[in-house]
Parts: sequence; C-alpha cells; structure tokens
Amino acid sequence: MGSKELQISHHLEELRKRIIITLAGFTAFFIVSFVFVEDFYHLLVKDLDGTLAVLGPSEILWVYMSIAAVSSVAATIPLAAFQVWQFVAPALKPHERKVTFRFIPGLFLLFITGISFGYFVLFPIVIGFLTSLSSGQFDTMFTAEKYFRFMLNLILPFGFLFEMPLVVMFLTTLGILNPSRMAKARRLSYFALVIISILITPPDLISDILVIIPLLVLYEASAQLSYFVHRKRLIREDTAVRIV
Repeated sequence: MGSKELQISHHLEELRKRIIITLAGFTAFFIVSFVFVEDFYHLLVKDLDGTLAVLGPSEILWVYMSIAAVSSVAATIPLAAFQVWQFVAPALKPHERKVTFRFIPGLFLLFITGISFGYFVLFPIVIGFLTSLSSGQFDTMFTAEKYFRFMLNLILPFGFLFEMPLVVMFLTTLGILNPSRMAKARRLSYFALVIISILITPPDLISDILVIIPLLVLYEASAQLSYFVHRKRLIREDTAVRIV
C-alpha cells in the first residue's frame, strides 16, 4: 500500500471517528430531550386555542420524538461543528484554526435565531392565514401529528438558512469561496431564495415578502462578510510574502 493510500485510509478513519462522536452526542441529547419532551410540548401549544386531537397512540409517540429530535439537532450543532473543525484543522494554518474555531458558538446561536424567526414571526402569520380560509365554512380541528409536521416543515429550514453568514465566512477563510464568486452567483442565489420563500409560505404577497426580505438580507450580509474575510486574508498573505 502506497503512502497516498495510507493517507486516504487515515483520513477516512478520522472522518469515521468524527461521525461516530457526533452521532453519539445526538443520541445522548435525544435521550435527555425525550425526558423533558412534555415540557417542550406544553411550551409549543400554550398559545393554541383548544387542544390537539390524536388518531392513535403512535401519533403521540411521533410528536414527542419529533420535538425531541429537533431539540437534539439544535444541541448537536456545536458538537458537529467542533468535529468538522477538528477534521480540517490539521490542514489549516495556526491563525485559520483560531478564526474558524470562533465560528462554532455562532452556528448554534444563528440556528436558534432562525428557528425563533420561523416560530414567532412566520408560523403565526401562516397558520392565521390558513385558518382564516375556513372561517364560517368548516369546523377546524388539528391533529397533533399534522400540526407539528406542518410547524416543523415550516420553521426548521430557517434554522439552517440562518447559518448562511457563518458558513460563507468559514468557506472564505479556507479560500473555497470569495466575494467575486458570490457576486457572480447573486442572481441565481436570489432566484433560489425566492423560490424557497414561495414554496414554504402560503400564496399571499405579504407572507412571501416577510420571508424573502430576511433571506436576501442574509445573503447580502454573507457577501459583505465574505469580502471582509477575503480582504483580511489577502493582506495577511501579502504581509507574509514581504517578510519572506
């Protein structure tokens, strides 16, 4: 076996180790979340008029497991980010290691911010619009599974979309991304974000605007951060060349 094959084997083994640690952490967080899942449930339905219906015992289990899983994903993000950082750290320069390590807490905070935006801002608007369609025409009754499935499908994407600025900063720090590439991809990115906004919101202009604007602001903030990080990277490289 050649040195190149040994190196690939070592990287694969290291990647496997990081994945196992992340999955173990998720499992531990899931168990803890499931212990307190009833408290989470009551917190999520405290503003709901009436109670949710269930069509069978398996539906209750699905709801509890879904809530516990989302809580576990949020708690696992810093651990997963740390494992990714440890995997790529050997290939980074000392200053790059320090800079990228600081991104880890931000990933968790931005995920929570995205979830909060989806739950406190977007979800009430969407659910209010949809229930208004049935006013005076239908008796509205929500089942627990459909209510939480709809909620999670709506708010969970925002947790990941709000990670955009730090992901862009991380990729720019590694030299994978730069402001020029983001500028060239602006139209396509805008189009993709608009499509995402339309797909996850009801068919009314106000809801679309409430989602599109934050996503476009996030993209532009990411582009500015990429420019700032890229400029610092060029200054640092230029200084290093002059010293040599």
